[in-house]
Amino acid sequence: MKAKYPTVNVLGVNFTKITNHALRTQLIADSQQHLNRFVVTANPEIVLYARHDPAYARVIQQADYITADGIGIIKGAQLLHTPLPERVTGFDTLVALLAFAAQNNKRVFLLGAKSAVLELTVAHLHAQYPYLKIVGYHDGYFDDAAQVAAEITASAPDFIFVALGFPKQEFFIAKYRSCASAIWMGVGGSFDVLAGTVKRAPLFWQKHHIEWLYRLLQEPTRIGRILSLPRYLALVLFSKYNHQKK
Repeated sequence: MKAKYPTVNVLGVNFTKITNHALRTQLIADSQQHLNRFVVTANPEIVLYARHDPAYARVIQQADYITADGIGIIKGAQLLHTPLPERVTGFDTLVALLAFAAQNNKRVFLLGAKSAVLELTVAHLHAQYPYLKIVGYHDGYFDDAAQVAAEITASAPDFIFVALGFPKQEFFIAKYRSCASAIWMGVGGSFDVLAGTVKRAPLFWQKHHIEWLYRLLQEPTRIGRILSLPRYLALVLFSKYNHQKK
């Protein structure tokens, strides 16, 4: 059964109307009850992808929580006069859940990223959270997804963090989430940040909602992905215009 929270529809995606604190509190409560939960952290790029891939749209509709991981989602909801309370970032949620797991004897499985990055991630987490139980991990380069799912089942985790990037991570979770009664969460490139191979934007850039610019300066090849934001906002405005005409 899905948790009962109001949602806000932005271009066909139903975002959970929830704060960072409330989401973390809810996920911790879900974990304590050994509930199976699927968390999608969605930005404008994911919303655009879902509009053009019906199979992906159906998959994310199965999620228990879809969070507004991107200032563009917050701005879009405001333009539609259905505001969301705040941006709920996947990375901050991940870090909070890892800290909770370390303090409460919870079991964690990590899936995704390159092998070298994943090894650095595990080393970093062991250094920062000496009592964290990482009961299994597997890089994102595999041919047999069912075998990976079997590894997850055997390790009996409480949290599975999947860093395969969209849409692969959501498809994987939707297909295999039944193999463990746990919190399943897609975390994109978060392992790269935990490993230290990619730097997260400093707090100034975060507070001013220009993390996208910081990442673009770090990785100019992301320009194609960044350009999805104006296209997304144009679609939001078009949707608003059509709604007003009715």
